[in-house]
Amino acid sequence: MDFDWSVIWDALPNLLDGTLMTVKITFWGLIGGFVLGVLAGVAKTYGRASVPEGALRHGWRVTVAPWVLVVAVLLYALFAHRFAGGIQAAYWIVAAAVLAAMLLPALREVGLPVLAAPFGMLLHDIASAYVAVMRGTPIVVQVMFIYFALPVLADVRVEAEPAAIVTLMINSGAYIAEIVRGALQSVPKGLHEAGQAMGLPFYKILAHIIGPVAFRRMIPPLGNQCIISLKDSSLFIVIGVAELTRQGQEIMAANFRALEIWSAVAVIYLILTGLIAAGLRAVEKRMRIL
Repeated sequence: MDFDWSVIWDALPNLLDGTLMTVKITFWGLIGGFVLGVLAGVAKTYGRASVPEGALRHGWRVTVAPWVLVVAVLLYALFAHRFAGGIQAAYWIVAAAVLAAMLLPALREVGLPVLAAPFGMLLHDIASAYVAVMRGTPIVVQVMFIYFALPVLADVRVEAEPAAIVTLMINSGAYIAEIVRGALQSVPKGLHEAGQAMGLPFYKILAHIIGPVAFRRMIPPLGNQCIISLKDSSLFIVIGVAELTRQGQEIMAANFRALEIWSAVAVIYLILTGLIAAGLRAVEKRMRIL
């Protein structure tokens, strides 16, 4: 079969529409994924580190306390809110008494800082569970769950394009969380201690001392994740999103010119990934210290 360039030229408008959809899904998915990844990465890195040593000596009482609160809120939302006001008040009094019994020994030993410790541990556990679930399930299963199963559970109609963006967001966020965690843990502890010696609060130490150093180390793996997410967007063909691969499939089904169409699709993906790699190399070069 001869290679017919006119086939690509005729299909170019549709392929460009698919390219724009691919770029849109990837861009917003990575923006949201970066925010989720940073939050989850910080929670995994510093959630348990924020617990005072004295509180750790009380073991499971401090560790389980935040989950007791979570279970109490869930039980109230599912069952207890249906009862009369007096029963609801008694329910919360019992829940508060259980939490107080669990935290009081540590509170006597450590003081008020122990009250914040369980919530740091809760954020750590939630972030760890989120990363484990997202990294342990295929992205196709995730988008099928959001698009088909979530409307059944929540009685909410989810369109294909938002489902693709949300899926890419939560999927890339899990991998970015591990990139963030690794970068933060690679920063020498002396920088943190220097910030504490200067009397800076934790958020300023993270934003002005640890963060810039860690971000430089994140750039290469972040670039890799951007390219992976761009290519993963082609899997959203399963829910009918009109991205580049879907457009190529529809054009090929109409003219049966597989060689020309899939060659053009491959070249467009190569151009997109090349632009991402070049942009991140420029950022890495500009932020390089040595």
